[in-house]
Amino acid sequence: MSVLPIGIIGTGKYVPEKILSNADLEKMVDTNDEWIVSRTGIRERHIAAPDQATSDLAYEAAIKAIETAGLTAADLDLIVVATITPDMSFPSTACILQDKLGAKKAAAFDLSAACSGFVYALGAATSMLQMGMYKNALVIGADTLSRITDYTDRNTCVLFGDGAGAVVIGEVGEGRGFKAFDLGAEGAGGELLKLPAGGSRTPASADTLEAKQHFIQMSGREVFKFAVKVMNKATEDVLNKAGISKDDIDLFIPHQANVRIINSAMERLNLTEDRVMINVQKYANTSAASIPLALVEAVEEGRIQEGDKVVMVGFGGGLTWGASVIIW
Repeated sequence: MSVLPIGIIGTGKYVPEKILSNADLEKMVDTNDEWIVSRTGIRERHIAAPDQATSDLAYEAAIKAIETAGLTAADLDLIVVATITPDMSFPSTACILQDKLGAKKAAAFDLSAACSGFVYALGAATSMLQMGMYKNALVIGADTLSRITDYTDRNTCVLFGDGAGAVVIGEVGEGRGFKAFDLGAEGAGGELLKLPAGGSRTPASADTLEAKQHFIQMSGREVFKFAVKVMNKATEDVLNKAGISKDDIDLFIPHQANVRIINSAMERLNLTEDRVMINVQKYANTSAASIPLALVEAVEEGRIQEGDKVVMVGFGGGLTWGASVIIW
């Protein structure tokens, strides 16, 4: 059975209006702009309004992606939302979004792989389309991390922001589209980055609230070491699968968590700045939204042209990692 060439045919992004700058954080916790920038590269992040949930952010990005694809919501056969901050445990954010869009014939589900989620979702949706199960799919990375961030913890609150990035994928010309995926997990490292309470293991209670177990908990140094190692390995593995070399990369789009991790990857892969998309300074770490926000911004800035070889790679809680190669 021949595999259909599947690629990205529409893109869209959305970030909330409110900006939380490093100067703002200086008034909230014991930190300062110089410390944050030197260690992370982050200067500001966008924060969802009180009445905005993940599905609202995803909706705005989705509308733009569907429009640029030249389709309508009625044309969608599948909706996959990568998120760790769903509107609620169930129904899925994807089902809530399906209703908002009026995409009545689309199957819909959420995918949870933290900051690797968008690449995981792309891999899942692409494989379904390649096999002919569906024709058009909407794949979104969206998170409102401000809802699970402890703004009294200076080690984590400087790192995270809210946003959504969306793509529509469908059949493209021969020789174009996704060429390889590399997805992986190291569950033994799950304790390094987690949200302890609110699930079936530790249901919400007065005790869990008092212990701040509904906020992100992270062993920063260990996650950093994992990220540096896995970013390079995942990139090399996916390039091998695609049959291309590091020199062939036209644009490298890494997960936007920390500029030092990105710089390390650039150095190991021998990539110059003009071949790497970096926007962590504007949005901070938006988890599953990170890579699609960077991808869409690169498209908007004209940094991706037809025929370009684009590599996307991420890492996150789980611990997980995911990488992909696409010929635009």
